[in-house]
Amino acid sequence: MDDKVRVDKWMWAVRIFKTRSMAADACKKGKVSIGGVTIKPSREVKLNEKIDIRVPPIIRSYRVKAISGKRMSAKLAVDFVEDITAQDQLDLLNATKTYGFEQRQRGAGRPTKLERRLIDKLKKG
Repeated sequence: MDDKVRVDKWMWAVRIFKTRSMAADACKKGKVSIGGVTIKPSREVKLNEKIDIRVPPIIRSYRVKAISGKRMSAKLAVDFVEDITAQDQLDLLNATKTYGFEQRQRGAGRPTKLERRLIDKLKKG
């Protein structure tokens, strides 16, 4: 275990992001915050800190349980990070997955004008 690790390296190590550059880009774009303050990728992580990551349409929250700068397996990563995302945020995510997308059969093409009107009528009630 390390004492000082950059936040982008830690998020990559505990498998929040697939690559370290993706973690750094999220920090640079202002999607990662600690204590309500957006952070740079070079900020050091501290124990028991709450990290918020904006992943539209929700904000995911993680608590730092331990610090490591080395990438680990998913089985080991649960000892280093705790997902503390609020239940209402997870419900919102499930709702957008369920109701926010129309399923069409493969090869059916775009809806016709009549089909689109029926879809709009169904959506509006």
